[in-house]
Amino acid sequence: MTEQLKIARVGHRGDGIADTNTGPVYVPYALPGETVTVEPVGGHPDRRHLLRVEQASHERAVPVCKHFGLCGGCAMQHWSLAEYLLWKRNLVVEALEHAGLIAPVEPIVDAHGRGRRRAVLHARRSHGDILEVGYAAQRTHQIIGIDACPIIEPGLKKAIPAAWAIAELVKPTANKPLDLHFTATDNGMDLDLRGAGPLSTKQTAAMARLADEYRLARVTRGGELVLQRELPTLKVGRATVPLPSAAFLQATAEGEAALARLVSGHIGDDKRIKRVADLFCGIGTFALRLAENARVTAVDTEATAIKALERGVAMTSGLKAVETMTRDLFRSPIMAIELKAFDAVVFDPPRQGAEAQARELALSKVPVVVAVSCDATTFARDARLLIDGGYRLISVTPVDQFRYSHHVELVANFAR
Repeated sequence: MTEQLKIARVGHRGDGIADTNTGPVYVPYALPGETVTVEPVGGHPDRRHLLRVEQASHERAVPVCKHFGLCGGCAMQHWSLAEYLLWKRNLVVEALEHAGLIAPVEPIVDAHGRGRRRAVLHARRSHGDILEVGYAAQRTHQIIGIDACPIIEPGLKKAIPAAWAIAELVKPTANKPLDLHFTATDNGMDLDLRGAGPLSTKQTAAMARLADEYRLARVTRGGELVLQRELPTLKVGRATVPLPSAAFLQATAEGEAALARLVSGHIGDDKRIKRVADLFCGIGTFALRLAENARVTAVDTEATAIKALERGVAMTSGLKAVETMTRDLFRSPIMAIELKAFDAVVFDPPRQGAEAQARELALSKVPVVVAVSCDATTFARDARLLIDGGYRLISVTPVDQFRYSHHVELVANFAR
């Protein structure tokens, strides 16, 4: 049964929302002001499948990818860039308002740059023995086969043909799918394979030939080395960092640079800031840059990331002292008494935020705290703890490096 709906607004995940007598109804790929014909989605009474746009918004744009609407990798290619960026900034504004926080929210920084430098492709054979390599469809496990992806950076342009070739070699099945984690590095693509069973000697030899053909610097399977043509490295500030397998990186190079500029700007070149703690530091995105002006203590849960940071420090001259620590900051946050040693703290937690660490920061007397977050809701929760502890939220800057998605980064500056 079909019906017509009038779309009132776009929700937090990018779906159009129609207000009905039974409550809000969510319609992917629909825009405010549009009249659309839809059909029910089985098992989801508040969701509809878009069939036709009867009256289109003047803000509707032509998608940049032929797979848009089938592939679940992007949600917002149908909206004009200007309106999309306004909506994305407003996600941060609304999250702060919902938490009762008042702070200037700066214009959003468009940091898509040359595109994403990480991509996870999936490969599996259907029960009809048809191989598909691509991304998952929206909200399903169905694989949409793709031959191009316009949102990835040029360094990954061979990832898709490489993934198809590797899937033919490894032969995933419906019950043993294969996930291919590609990262663009300064030395070629870094690839981590997950699933589909161990590689035979014959498959490993064939993989080496594919590595030469598609410029794969390294191939690992679940983090264990299969082959390496070159050690994958990345330039971070003035340092060169050897990357762990499937290392976490900011989504785009421009995004990393924008976040680093904001963090460094909030720390400033104040000579009174002599020691900085970088919590959830990863491979040193901020620590290596901050060490150009101050002593840094860098802390992360992942021992492999800390090891990479240490090697980057060892190979770089002109940095101030960098102390490193492997520590689970969720279970064992840096305590307020330990924080006495620092003039500034930067923290950049995963999506779940850093509630335990924020509670300790709220008890501390650190003069400057800079928060980086990829989730406005958990940031607002952590920010409330800091403010209740006596900090002032000076400014928040949204950063968009996840073009066409509902994910948004932000950098916030707190002062005692």
